[in-house]
Amino acid sequence: MFIDERILTVQSGAGGDGCSAFHREKFVPMGGPAGGDGGRGGDVTLVADSQFTTFGDMEADRTFRAGHGGNGAGGKCSGSDGEDRVVRVPPGTTVRDAETLEVLVDLVNPGDRWLAAKGGEGGLGNARFATATDQAPTRVTLGEPSIKRKLKLELRLLADAGLVGLPNAGKSTLLARITRATPRIADYPFTTLEPYLGLVELGNYRRFVLADLPGLIEGAHQGKGLGDRFLRHVERTRVLIHLVDLFPIDGSDPAEAYATVRREIEAYGHDLASRPEIVVGSKGDLGDAPAAARRLSKVLGVPVIAMSAVSGRGLEDLVRAVQKTLDAHPIA
Repeated sequence: MFIDERILTVQSGAGGDGCSAFHREKFVPMGGPAGGDGGRGGDVTLVADSQFTTFGDMEADRTFRAGHGGNGAGGKCSGSDGEDRVVRVPPGTTVRDAETLEVLVDLVNPGDRWLAAKGGEGGLGNARFATATDQAPTRVTLGEPSIKRKLKLELRLLADAGLVGLPNAGKSTLLARITRATPRIADYPFTTLEPYLGLVELGNYRRFVLADLPGLIEGAHQGKGLGDRFLRHVERTRVLIHLVDLFPIDGSDPAEAYATVRREIEAYGHDLASRPEIVVGSKGDLGDAPAAARRLSKVLGVPVIAMSAVSGRGLEDLVRAVQKTLDAHPIA
């Protein structure tokens, strides 16, 4: 699994104020207290919705406010209640206090609900305070204030396979080719700043989730480049698909590129080095790709699949290899 994160601000509605008023009617000079209560402020509630799979499915707003309650009025008229606000999140969302990081709730299953910010109660009008000894009270109470809090949402997403490799190794292009995901793709390092998920359909109701993980550089386990937070994403994948550029523009050695990433994975620890790995040589549509893949395989001592996300060459071999590896390493 890897963790997707989002920071939200939620604010409930304030309760309306109670009203001080007296009954006014012709021929009734001594009308009693008739001030109505204030309306209740709206709640902000988080609900796990099965239609959402990542925080990217949520609306773009980062601040969610409920409506304020209306003030009471004469004639014992109560103010209107504030409108509630429902924030829909993916099932599996963990909600933390953004300041203390205390876990507040786990919304595990579809339909799970949590009251994130309770609306303020409405104030009482003076009609509420009439007694036998005080038949004309003017006392009222104010509505309760709103509640505002900052939340950190975390979503642990299981990725069956994760694409790793140096920046610009072609991971985003591959993900876009074999899934419906739409990662950012450009010809410069660190295009991928956050993980992207895609679903690979195999037919016969079989599928697996593929994650495009940001490129690693030497020293990543020490926080260099985009840092070890990306290695945390690698930690939550079952199978590693290691992409190596067979024909790097700068003429560098593909074997050394592979070794660089492996060193970072091994230095990070957390049992990453023992994860099942499939080595893929990208740009398989250029030059004599099969021969280049064989040379790399001989140096590394592991099979290398020559693949091109542009022409589609080797994609079926890769998908079959991933599914075979997943079958051989089921979730414990």
